[in-house]
Amino acid sequence: MCRVLAYIGPEIPLEDLLLKPENSLINQTLDPERHPQLQLAGWGFGLWSEHLLKPEEPFLYHRPMAAFYDDNVDKVVPHLRASTMLAHVRAADYNSKVVLSDENCHPFSFKGTQWIIAQNGDLPNWVLLQRELLQHCKDEYLEQLGGTTDTEFLYVLLLSLLESDSDEDVQRAFEEMMRLIAKAMEDLDLQTLTKLKVALVSPNRIIGVNTGTGHHGETDPEGDWRELRKAEHGTDDFALGMLLEPMYMMAGKHFEQNEATYGFEECSVEHATSVIFASEPLTKEVDDWSELQFGEIVFLEKDGDEISRTVNQLKI
Repeated sequence: MCRVLAYIGPEIPLEDLLLKPENSLINQTLDPERHPQLQLAGWGFGLWSEHLLKPEEPFLYHRPMAAFYDDNVDKVVPHLRASTMLAHVRAADYNSKVVLSDENCHPFSFKGTQWIIAQNGDLPNWVLLQRELLQHCKDEYLEQLGGTTDTEFLYVLLLSLLESDSDEDVQRAFEEMMRLIAKAMEDLDLQTLTKLKVALVSPNRIIGVNTGTGHHGETDPEGDWRELRKAEHGTDDFALGMLLEPMYMMAGKHFEQNEATYGFEECSVEHATSVIFASEPLTKEVDDWSELQFGEIVFLEKDGDEISRTVNQLKI
C-alpha cells in the first residue's frame, strides 16, 4: 500500500507538511513506520492556496520517481503554501507490469469536479472487474482516464455514482461503490482481499474512507489488526492486518505557529482550526492522533476558523 497525507486549515508552508515532520511523507518514501514496502513508484501532491494565480483550481505536481530522490523537492516545495492539501507516495510491486509515469501518480484530478483523490490500497483484478463495473461509469469521466491504475478507475466509478457533493451523497456513493465491487467479484468468481483507504479532498474538505473486503470477498472481515500484523510478511494474516489497520487524524489550534512540531494548542475537536488525515502519524508520539477504524468514513470540513468532524459507520 501507498502513503497518503491530507490537510485543511490556515495557510501554512508546504514544507511544514511534507518535509519537516520527524516522520514526514517524504521520509516515508524510504522509511515508512507502518508499511513493509518502500514507496519508490512515484509521488505527487495537489493543493489550493490564495497565493496562486488561480486559487480556485488545484495546483498539481506529479513525478514518477521516489520522492526522496526528486531534486525538485528542495526547489519547489519550500516556495508553496497550502490551506488545503493532498499528497501521496506510491508503492508498487517490483515487476515489469508496473508502469512508472506521471499519469499513474496520485492525486488524480478530473475536469468537471473539484474533488481530487489519492489512496493507499489495492483493487486486485480491477481490469477484469471492469466487465461488470463499466456499465456504472459515466463517459465524461471515462474519457479522462489517462493512466493504468486501479485508483484512477475507482475515481471514475465514484464520481459517476455521486449525485451531489453533500456528505450524505458522498457516503452513499462510497457504499454503493463497495457493493458493486463486492458483487462484481462474486459474479466473476474473483473474490479476494481488497483495500480501499481513500482520501477525497476539495477546498476546505477532507473525506477519509477506510474500507475493503476480506480474503473471500466479505465486506465485514474481522480480526485484531495489531495481532495480525505480527504474522510473517506475505502471509494472509499479515495482509488482513494491513487491511484492518486504522488511518490517523490530528486536530488542534494554531498549527501554523508551531513550525511542523504538531504541538497544537490543546482544545476540543469542535474548536480545532486545523486537521491532518494520514496513513500513519507524522510523529513518533502517536497518542495525540485519533484513529479512523476499518469500516468508517470521516467528514472533515473547515468552516470559518473552525473544523468540524463527523465519523460514520459505512453501511455495506
